[in-house]
Amino acid sequence: MNLSLTGNHALICGSSQGLGLASAQEIALLGADCTLVARNEETLKTALASLDTSKGQQHRYFSIDFSNLSAVKEWIQSLVQEKPVHILVNNSGGPAGGPITGAQPEAFLNAFQQHVIVNQLLVQAVIPGMKSKKYGRIIQIISTSVKAPIKNLGVSNTIRAAVANWAKTLAGELAPYGITVNNVLPGSMTTDRLFSLFKAQAAARQVGEKEIEAEWLKEIPMGRFGDPREFGAAVAFLASPAGSYITGINLPVDGGRSPSL
Repeated sequence: MNLSLTGNHALICGSSQGLGLASAQEIALLGADCTLVARNEETLKTALASLDTSKGQQHRYFSIDFSNLSAVKEWIQSLVQEKPVHILVNNSGGPAGGPITGAQPEAFLNAFQQHVIVNQLLVQAVIPGMKSKKYGRIIQIISTSVKAPIKNLGVSNTIRAAVANWAKTLAGELAPYGITVNNVLPGSMTTDRLFSLFKAQAAARQVGEKEIEAEWLKEIPMGRFGDPREFGAAVAFLASPAGSYITGINLPVDGGRSPSL
C-alpha cells in the first residue's frame, strides 16, 4: 500500500490544536511538507515543533484570521505562487451551540463565510497546482451532523450540511483531474470543542458537566470518546496515494455513534 506523501505540500487549516493538529501530525508522518494555519501564533509554534521531520520535511506556519476575506485571498495567492499546495485540509472551529430557534441571522451569515466562502477561496487558489502535478486531495473536517442533525447545534447543523453539499459538487467537477474531495466527520473526540459543548449544555440545563458527558458516552457503541490521532489517521489515509479512488464521500470517525448508514 502506497501511503507516502514525500514531495507533497499539505496546507492544514485550524491546525494549532485539536483535530487540525492531529491531522497535520499524521500527514507529516507520511512525509509531506506541512503548512499550518490558525489565528494564535504561540500555539502554532508549539504545534509546528510536534511535526515529524525524519524524512527531511520542511514545515512552517502562518497566523491568519479567516474572518478577513481580503487578507485570506491575498495570502493564499501568495502562498501557492511560492509553493503549490497538493493537499488541502479545510477546518475551522464550529459555531456556538444552542437551539436553532434562538439563533440570530448574523450567526448563520458569519458561519457561512467562515466555513463555505473561505473554503471556496482556498480551493480556487490551490486547484491549478494540483492539476499541474496531477495529484490533489481536498479534505474537509466537518461533523457527523451532516448524516443526522445533533441536538442543540442548530447553526452548526445547517452550515455543516452546506459544506458537505459544496464538497460533493466539487468532487464531481474535479474527479477527471485525479483530484479527490472528501469530508471526514468527527464524532465525540477528546478536544476542547467537545468539552466546551459539555459545559454549554450543562449550563443551559442546570446540571453537572459529568451528567452531560455520561449521556453522550452512552450513545457511542465503542463505549469511549475518540483520540484525535485516530481521526488524523483517517485524514492522512485519504490524503495518501492509497486513497486515490475514494472521492465525494462523508466518512464518519465516531466509534459507531452515527445512526445512519
